[in-house]
Amino acid sequence: MMKFVWLVTAMLCSVLWTGFAAASSVAPQASSSKKNTRVQAPAKAVDKPVVLSEEQLAVAPTVATGVLPCELAQKVSVQAHPEHAGHFAVESGKQRFVMVPVATSTGAIRLEDAARGAVWLQLANKSMLMDHRQGRRLADACMNAEQQAVALAMEKNPAPNLLEPLPAPQDGAAMK
Repeated sequence: MMKFVWLVTAMLCSVLWTGFAAASSVAPQASSSKKNTRVQAPAKAVDKPVVLSEEQLAVAPTVATGVLPCELAQKVSVQAHPEHAGHFAVESGKQRFVMVPVATSTGAIRLEDAARGAVWLQLANKSMLMDHRQGRRLADACMNAEQQAVALAMEKNPAPNLLEPLPAPQDGAAMK
């Protein structure tokens, strides 16, 4: 039994020693190559314009453009792309995205930059910029004048609660 323990210990030590020796012989070469070569920044990827369908091009005129003030003193700029029809340049702070319309079944206007994982969602009462990869909002409650009017109307006349029963009729006119 003692020979077995000794054999396993010797094999383990030799494996570890070989690993350390290999690592130490590689490290000086890597550091010396860094001194002799210049580090180059990776080339920026050129975004090729996405070919849009007729449905996507039909959504483009309904996108609200301009600089929209948002909550927490943020601003988002949405502008039609100067070179590509149906594309939009969306900026928030230092972040810039080139977005295309995406068809939705709800009637909401959705712009998406699939390469960077950004989504601009425009509803009747507000818009928001989201990072769907990280699952967080980059800017929320962004509103132009039309959206502010809708938000105010929704505040004054809220939608009925679907979980509560309808109020009973006040007069006998409903019985007729």
